[in-house]
Amino acid sequence: MNDKLFVGILYKRYAHLVLGLSIKYLKDQDEAKDAVMHIFEKLMSDLLKHEVQYFKSWLYTFSKNHCLMIIRKKQARLNKEMDLQIHASSFMETETDLHLNTHEAKEMEYNFLEKALEELNEEQRTCIDLFYLKEKSYQEISNTTGFTLNEVKSFIQNGKRNLKIKLEKSSERS
Repeated sequence: MNDKLFVGILYKRYAHLVLGLSIKYLKDQDEAKDAVMHIFEKLMSDLLKHEVQYFKSWLYTFSKNHCLMIIRKKQARLNKEMDLQIHASSFMETETDLHLNTHEAKEMEYNFLEKALEELNEEQRTCIDLFYLKEKSYQEISNTTGFTLNEVKSFIQNGKRNLKIKLEKSSERS
């Protein structure tokens, strides 16, 4: 009970500062107000875990990290949505599917993909093959190829982008 009273006092004293910081990072007043509530709810348990000497600066860092976590989660959600949009053709009918039977369409897509894979540089082709076709993790690919983790991620990302471009060009020609 005393913990809630203590946090209530801190809330009265510092909520306006945390709100200003949250608005600065989140750029949305309602979302910032929600963040303030979450921050002060977490405050009770986190204050017991940490030895805080300068509360105001600790609260600033704690609040900033909370806002950055919210931003990261939003960014991850946006990335997933973009991936779904990019790969929408895998989930929806395409013009090819309307004119060819499904087996012929899949065979045609497979041939396009195979040809596009061959056109990638060696590093991208190897990483894409290991990641998507052999279902290896980034770390396993790094261990197998000798590439650093960042190189593996870069080769996969660039390879995906290049594949998409090549597949779009080949589908425009057909």
